[in-house]
Amino acid sequence: MPALTRNIYFTTSTVVDWMDVFTRPLYKHIMVDSLKYCQANKGLDVYAWVLMSNHLHMIVGTEEGVAIGDMLRDFKKFTSKSIIKAIMENIQESRKDWLIGRFGFRAANDKKITGFKFWQDGNHIEQIDSYEFFRQKLEYIHHNPVKQEIVERPEDYLYSSARNYAGLDGLLNVIVVR
Repeated sequence: MPALTRNIYFTTSTVVDWMDVFTRPLYKHIMVDSLKYCQANKGLDVYAWVLMSNHLHMIVGTEEGVAIGDMLRDFKKFTSKSIIKAIMENIQESRKDWLIGRFGFRAANDKKITGFKFWQDGNHIEQIDSYEFFRQKLEYIHHNPVKQEIVERPEDYLYSSARNYAGLDGLLNVIVVR
């Protein structure tokens, strides 16, 4: 395995009830901008990522002293509030009442949450401890849009690091591991 200087993790974050929220560019770009912010200001290293219609897979690391769970908690808290606000303010959102109603229902059934619940509990974090495991998760991430028949080739999907690994410009700067 190439020398990786930090702990590396495979993570999955899923929208409650697997609701297809990330079908609108507005909401997808909130996610991308939030990841860029975490890269620039919170010590997040991104090795791979893919944003699907209802979940986000990543291979990430954090700088010394930053716990991956804390990073993801803060990221999810911010993106949850930002996306719900964007849904409420988006006059062209045809699913607004249904989405907000569902997020409100999920919050009403969770004593820890007030208002709206956007993300499922937990982060599904797996530590990557070998190059083989890294490659397995990398292939899984990059082939998600192909498996879902969104694109024919992984690098054709804009919201993924497969573009970076194919030598193309991606929406996020990633650490490419060969």
